[in-house]
Amino acid sequence: MRTVVVAADMITPYGPGTDACWEGLTANRTAISRVARFNTGAFHSAFAGIVPDLSYHGSETLVMQMLRSLFEKNRRLVPADAKLILATTKGEIDLLEQSVLSGSGDASASEPLRLLDKVARLTGAQGKGMVVSAACTSSAAAAAQAAALIRNGHADCVLVVACDSVTEFIFSGFSSLMALDSVPARPFDRNRAGLSVGEAAAFALFMSEARARQEQRTVLGEVAGWGLSDDANHMTGPSRESEGLILAITKALRSADKQQEDVGLISGHGTGTVYNDAMEMRAFHAVFKNKERPLYSVKGGIGHTMGAAGLVELIIALRALREQRVPATVNLREADQDAAGWVSDRMQSVRDNSLALVTNAGFSGVNTALVLGK
Repeated sequence: MRTVVVAADMITPYGPGTDACWEGLTANRTAISRVARFNTGAFHSAFAGIVPDLSYHGSETLVMQMLRSLFEKNRRLVPADAKLILATTKGEIDLLEQSVLSGSGDASASEPLRLLDKVARLTGAQGKGMVVSAACTSSAAAAAQAAALIRNGHADCVLVVACDSVTEFIFSGFSSLMALDSVPARPFDRNRAGLSVGEAAAFALFMSEARARQEQRTVLGEVAGWGLSDDANHMTGPSRESEGLILAITKALRSADKQQEDVGLISGHGTGTVYNDAMEMRAFHAVFKNKERPLYSVKGGIGHTMGAAGLVELIIALRALREQRVPATVNLREADQDAAGWVSDRMQSVRDNSLALVTNAGFSGVNTALVLGK
């Protein structure tokens, strides 16, 4: 049973809507800016990808503000019988943060299952939902779960919702790991020095091809294959041998019943940290025997949106397939030697009927790869 995407949208630091994100990336314009939400004086960076016009420590959490905005215009697209998967790393972490910093509120209100209930009410999805929290591969893993449910006949409609926000707690955590670049992130650049955190919310509605045809839905693309792995190398660092990501990509291609030469573009995890980008390039060189093909990262544009990253990147990759254009890697100035010939600071073209590979990696060594079709 083929799995297709019939609706999707997002809110990112570029603003509301997929169009805003696509246009920012293709214009090679970053949405990463100086943080005004909290004092960054004690941290290694002052930059992050912040969604405009959100209220911090107000009456509603950052992720709920994003999700409410997202579904005000999209709720009508979601069938009541859709299975719901929520993907997030920290969810409504600002509730816990408020409790710790000021002693106000209920810290347990930040539990992901409580957010799941809120999202179910917001979207109208009435079935029992689940939370996928797999570090920064959360929403890519959730998309794989949705596709597996449909392929195996356990569902014919799955809604994946992804969200994460930039709070002082999140920012201080990445700063303590010395993972932040002092300037906006530079994925795959030879002078890259760390990531920029970002925030986003996104959703994608997955259906069986049969149901999509029956309901006369517009098809945005197909999730043809997926692969997950964990190299169990380190709590935060990826394996320098790349064996986990190589395995995930290999499994995804096998799941799609495709060969490496069928892949025409790669949406890399591309955080901008020295070791992540090197690990990915080692994997790509190992898997792709005919070498260079268009590769890009969105994280120089919107930052690393954590649990939302994979779904945002899936939606953008499907757009790239439809338009046969690959976005620029924003903030790229001089490609690292391993990435030269793959990445570009300009848009690249994609051959018709090719596939997209979307890769994500996260803490504990978890890796996810998705193969997408037009």
